Amino acid sequence: MTYDPSNIFGKILRGEIPAHKVYEDDAALVMMDIFPQSRGHLLVIPKATSRNLLDADPAALAAVMPLVQRIAKALLAATGADGLRLAQFNEAPAGQTVFHLHFHLIPVYEGTALAPHASGKADDAELAKLAQAIATHLA
Repeated sequence: MTYDPSNIFGKILRGEIPAHKVYEDDAALVMMDIFPQSRGHLLVIPKATSRNLLDADPAALAAVMPLVQRIAKALLAATGADGLRLAQFNEAPAGQTVFHLHFHLIPVYEGTALAPHASGKADDAELAKLAQAIATHLA
């Protein structure tokens, strides 16, 4: 399987589609998931083009994983979540729906079940507010 640059994350990275950005640098874009499984669910999207973990350049992974950790800490600080789930899917049978490598950071709240993947679109105003709150904890 090959990488298709017309995927939605490729379009977001090129600025063709808007996103609720939390952070961006040369290695990755961090944005709110518009179909969150919990309050604060976000995505870390490496800018290096790869379909998923299986074809990613190890150097690109090495560049983005410290950011995943940094974002996770800011996410927990901003949301007050009790825990955090890190998820990454590889190919459709494993649950991958967008074929550009990305990492889900999903806050977990004690006593609150996660919503099913892509079950409902979040309110844009709430996403913008959360993106700003998380970004504040990165400073």
